[in-house]
Amino acid sequence: MESVTKERVILIVCGIAFAVVAIALAAMGNPKNMAICIACFIRDTAGSMQLHTAAPVQYFRPEIVGIILGALLMALGTKEFKASAGSSPFTRFVLGFCVMVGCLVFLGCPLRMVLRMSAGDLNAWVALIGFAAGIFTGVMFLKGGFSLGKAAPTRTMTEGFVFPVVALVLFILSLVTTLFVASAEGPGSMHAPVIVSLIGGLVFGALAQRARLCFAGGLRDTFLIRDASGLITVGILFVGMLIYNLVTGGFNVGFAEQPIAHSEALWNILGMYVVGFGATLMGGCPLRQLVLAGQGSGDSAISIIGLLVGAAFAHNFGLASSAAGTTPNGQIACIACIIVLFAIALLNLRKQSA
Repeated sequence: MESVTKERVILIVCGIAFAVVAIALAAMGNPKNMAICIACFIRDTAGSMQLHTAAPVQYFRPEIVGIILGALLMALGTKEFKASAGSSPFTRFVLGFCVMVGCLVFLGCPLRMVLRMSAGDLNAWVALIGFAAGIFTGVMFLKGGFSLGKAAPTRTMTEGFVFPVVALVLFILSLVTTLFVASAEGPGSMHAPVIVSLIGGLVFGALAQRARLCFAGGLRDTFLIRDASGLITVGILFVGMLIYNLVTGGFNVGFAEQPIAHSEALWNILGMYVVGFGATLMGGCPLRQLVLAGQGSGDSAISIIGLLVGAAFAHNFGLASSAAGTTPNGQIACIACIIVLFAIALLNLRKQSA
């Protein structure tokens, strides 16, 4: 009982810290309702490296690197760093790709969905239906024996450091060279100072590793094992941002005129259905994948590459939505991703022992 209470206290403290970081980033320049959106920030980072050429969404986001390094430092400090790989890596790449397509049809990852909800965006509340339904679908397959196999320790521990080091090198290059581009207008031009963004990411990543924060995992465990403790930090983050929005005048209840959002209910639901389903199959939301990659998972690193390529593909081929709404290509891609997710789920069912 004492250990349970201690864990709850840790989750509450982490939740408060997450809210403080998100508020600080929002107050110091990050886009409204997007204080620390993982999908959007990976998309912006892809744009900065010119993997896509959508001018309004190009900026190397220090928060992404900070989350990876923060998780790495926490994992090293708690002796939870473990270099591993080999659990259906290419399938995880495809899952990451599909999840990003779903995010960009909706316009945000699960973290941004919560941030949008806290600002009164009813489109995000509608999307929550799809997200929960996607997770529930994934849970049904987990109960039926779905598995991507077990990751194995890599030959050397140094393998687990490769992805964090690459992320750090790219970040340094973004500061000291002109290799990367940055938006002159649009969401990519809105950002907190680099040092604030980096520190915010470090804190968020370290605490997310400690709290096992996963926006899909909280609902997954609620459905799967009736354990809702993973939702504690999410709830506190929501309340903290709600208070911030109410105090600063950023709370606007409605469907219309929400920052960087559209009001097409069906596609908000289906986009987040893809995200919930895909995240459950690959073992965590985009934030969780960054944290796992930071603590040595090569499989999660591959999932992040899938997210990155998915973001580039979405903008290069007109799949991403905008404030004006979804695109025909995006709608087709969303349905295609649902079909792919069901195929992956069915093909990876394992017979359970009696």
